[in-house]
Amino acid sequence: MHGAGPGGSDPRRPDKEHRYKPPPPTAQAAPGEDLTPDYMNILGMIFSMCGLMMRLKWCAWVALYCSFISFANSRANDDTKQILSSFMLSISAVVMSYLQNPQPMNPPWTAIFV
Repeated sequence: MHGAGPGGSDPRRPDKEHRYKPPPPTAQAAPGEDLTPDYMNILGMIFSMCGLMMRLKWCAWVALYCSFISFANSRANDDTKQILSSFMLSISAVVMSYLQNPQPMNPPWTAIFV
């Protein structure tokens, strides 16, 4: 290290040091807060409902994918009940769509390339 030895001078200035203070919690999201888990949770529930109501298998799979992303990006202090309910809703959408029609899924974009 340059200048950090016993004979060197310390280049840091004590008058320029400021202790970090976290911003106070507010009702709105702070600019640095990541909202990906919340968005993926909402998308997962929307796709789950589409998969259940319209019997679209690809919607159910997208819902499960969104639930995994929401879980992977969540923090320890996030609401675990909401994440668990999103998982259960997406799993039930996949299970119900295959119980009603056990045929393999035909994605909607395959008709374009035929």
